[in-house]
Amino acid sequence: MRDDPNIPSVVHYDLADYEATAHGDKRGERILYLVPLRDAVPHMQMFFGHMENLTYPHNLIDLAFLVSDSKDDTLNVLHQYLENLQANPDTSKRFGSIEIFEKDFGQAIGQGFSDRHGFAAQGPRRKLMARARNWLLSVALKPDHSWVYWRDADVQTVPPTILEDLMSHNKDVIVPNVWRPLPDWLGNEQPYDLNSWQESETGLQLADQLDEDACIVEGYPEYATWRPHLAYLRDPYGDPKVEMELDGIGGVSILAKASVFREGAHFPAFSFEKHAETEGFGKMCRRMGFSVIGLPHYVIWHIYEPSSDDIKHMEWMAEEEDRREEEQRLRELHDKIWRAGFEDVRAEWYAEKKNILKNSELGFHNLRQGGGSGQEPNIGAIAAGAIRG
Repeated sequence: MRDDPNIPSVVHYDLADYEATAHGDKRGERILYLVPLRDAVPHMQMFFGHMENLTYPHNLIDLAFLVSDSKDDTLNVLHQYLENLQANPDTSKRFGSIEIFEKDFGQAIGQGFSDRHGFAAQGPRRKLMARARNWLLSVALKPDHSWVYWRDADVQTVPPTILEDLMSHNKDVIVPNVWRPLPDWLGNEQPYDLNSWQESETGLQLADQLDEDACIVEGYPEYATWRPHLAYLRDPYGDPKVEMELDGIGGVSILAKASVFREGAHFPAFSFEKHAETEGFGKMCRRMGFSVIGLPHYVIWHIYEPSSDDIKHMEWMAEEEDRREEEQRLRELHDKIWRAGFEDVRAEWYAEKKNILKNSELGFHNLRQGGGSGQEPNIGAIAAGAIRG
């Protein structure tokens, strides 16, 4: 392409023309929409449904995907969805430039919930993810991008106005709160992303005690930091515009000004102040003087993925349900046998009852005929005689 005479050999960009503002949609500011993917086929339909619903002008959104270490058909399925997306008869629904990059990083950790979120996997996993993010950013960021938006593919519910909503705060780095729905037996809902937090004295003391290559990860008893988490400060009825300063951030949904990355901030693939990847990125941005903000009452919803413990509990619940159904079946069978046995003797009892009553009447009659003694008749004797026939 460099030898193509139609491509100018000298291009001039004045980066002042691409500054990020609170009203990017009205000023024509371009967003680089970055999506790392791994074994993502199950989430593709949901993800592209969200993409089509975005209210930010689609022609101002450039998409870049990194497919890495996938064992499923993510790459081919991604191609199919993108071709359909760009073939939309409504040209306003088509996006700007689209790039797909493929590179493996040797990620051996499984994609199951417990694999990805197990404590032992966190340090190595976060460092590999940081490398992937930096690689994608370095090849996709163009001079005319004003904003960079990072998004995970497995988000279940998100406002279609999320880009404008986050952008309106005009912060260097901003993230929403991230929760996830749960089955009724687990409580209906739960904070998902605990990587967005404010630093604490306990956290700083813990960092001083760890080896230089250690990475603190939130939400695990091994690292008790007592930090205020963005997730736990949510009020379902709170103002979604309320802001909270953060030191660490999660990576499910991040909007940042492109200038943040151009000035050198990145996702540490090493221990930076005892943190890596997105949490290390938050720390680095704070160190560089950038604003890092979270919105405690503005919530997006991650999908529910059952952990190993959840699966075990669901198996136990299924076994309990089978046991209760078997108990109910046996109870109904016993009741049926009891009723059938009672029906067998009922007819005989009715016949005997008639004989008893008939003979009882005869006994009373004989007593009266025998002359009144002035004594009450012996009912027991009459009944006994009636039964004997």
